[in-house]
Amino acid sequence: MKHKLITIISVFVLSINCGFASLQQDSSAYEKQRERVNHLLKQRSDRFGEFDASLQARSGIFGLKTKKDMQASIDILKQIVLTDNNIFKETKALLDFKDIEKQAVENMASESGTRITGYINTISKLQKNQEQLQDELAALKRQNSIYLNILIVAFLALITLSFLLLKRKKN
Repeated sequence: MKHKLITIISVFVLSINCGFASLQQDSSAYEKQRERVNHLLKQRSDRFGEFDASLQARSGIFGLKTKKDMQASIDILKQIVLTDNNIFKETKALLDFKDIEKQAVENMASESGTRITGYINTISKLQKNQEQLQDELAALKRQNSIYLNILIVAFLALITLSFLLLKRKKN
């Protein structure tokens, strides 16, 4: 009984540890994805600073903007848009990681709940069996006690009869 209970508890603890290990791996992948998004956001911020600087640039005669200045600003804006698109893609992947992680936690909780319910049912079944066996043992002990009493009474009767017969023979 104790061995079965220890085995059940060991399996339960191992299943929880395996779940946490996979959750940790997902967590590290999520952190890497977060770093990518943060890197892209920093790039966008840097490019926006370049854009501001390009808006201030006036290399033309009398301090006017040239076509080259305007083209540089437009190119920087294109890079910002491309970076924004990458940020959206990476953020979507980040949200997908969170959804997968949430689903994994829900699955693990559901699976653990199912296992716990199974363990509880097994333990209660074993406890009922143990109580039944203890009741049977108590009944057998009572029956054994009755048989022992009958045996003692029979033995005493036999001794008494033997004693009476010996006494009668002597007379």
